[in-house]
Amino acid sequence: MMQLTIDHSNKKVSATFSRTNPFQAKVLKNSNLNNNGSSKETRHIELSLKGSGLSYVPGDALGIVPENDPELVDTLLEEMQWDPETAVTINKQGDTLPLREALLTYFEITLLTKKIMQQATGFTSNNELQRLVLNENVNELKEYMEGRDLLDVLRDFGPWNASAQDIVSLLRKMPPRLYSIASSLTAHPDEVHLTIGAVRYTANGRDRKGVCSVQCAERVQEGDTLPVFIQPNKHFHLPESLESDIIMVGPGTGIAPFRSYIEERAVTKATGRAWLFFGDQHSATDFLYQEELENYLKEGVLTRLDAAFSRDSEQKVYVQHKMSDNSKELFAWLENGAYFYVCGDKQHMAKDVHNTLIDVIEKEGNMSREAAEQYLNTMKDQGRYQRDVY
Repeated sequence: MMQLTIDHSNKKVSATFSRTNPFQAKVLKNSNLNNNGSSKETRHIELSLKGSGLSYVPGDALGIVPENDPELVDTLLEEMQWDPETAVTINKQGDTLPLREALLTYFEITLLTKKIMQQATGFTSNNELQRLVLNENVNELKEYMEGRDLLDVLRDFGPWNASAQDIVSLLRKMPPRLYSIASSLTAHPDEVHLTIGAVRYTANGRDRKGVCSVQCAERVQEGDTLPVFIQPNKHFHLPESLESDIIMVGPGTGIAPFRSYIEERAVTKATGRAWLFFGDQHSATDFLYQEELENYLKEGVLTRLDAAFSRDSEQKVYVQHKMSDNSKELFAWLENGAYFYVCGDKQHMAKDVHNTLIDVIEKEGNMSREAAEQYLNTMKDQGRYQRDVY
């Protein structure tokens, strides 16, 4: 919620920045963490929070209110032969914006929903669309929407009997994108750092781009500002005791919150041990924050660093394989009260790590599968097994 505090001594009004009232943070640094020859592009972005009054703790996320790709917006306008300056109503309050600006800054145009598809049938007599939204074709509709956007719908199911206002009325407001914070505020006062992987792929005959990640990779320069807010994460945080051991599993951009954890533990002089499992494709091009991590290892802030690079060997090696290789020591750390953290891909990686963790407990603890699962559930209840997966 936005709060206003009025200081009557000099009539100064200060607002609390939030999701509904984001802070315009200046970009201090925007660099690519991958080396030449990588198939990936991962941006390290440093933003200034000076004057915002915003604060965060390791584990929190930063929300960015993104803008759509101007190229995509212009293609939409061209496709429908719309006048970019037409005023359109954008919300229930009756606020208006010129069409191009509304498509650029206000509406979500890259994700489709069942609701959009169903309501669109009112503006076209296209039989295929009418058929697609029928209840019995729910799976086919789902398949169609996967990896497609508003432009696809407008191209595939015309001719349209709809004004620009009709079409934008189908759309929802662009939701902010949340990213795990990759810095410690204690280590970098007035700053927040992010680790963002640029999402680019080809689907259904067109090149697709992640709205926020590609905005950050291609269109955000140092000196520009981004509208941001802090999103606290109560379920992903460092142990209260500086003596507790931590085990962190963060392949790819999943490294982000652990950079924050490690920086924080360096500044607070934590005495607990820290073990990081990192993974990516190639050691030479995709070892994110390698130099920093190796320095922390030298200084003893990191006790162990195990990295898995899936494309550097015949057999693909992932973080869970490194966990298995070190199962004896891993279990000893858990028995000693270590906290276990996972960040990154929910689809595959987090599941594989979860199952491997149960394997390790079962094997090294010499217990049944059921007992190993119970062991992990107890850790979860104690707040010692935390996941930030997406």
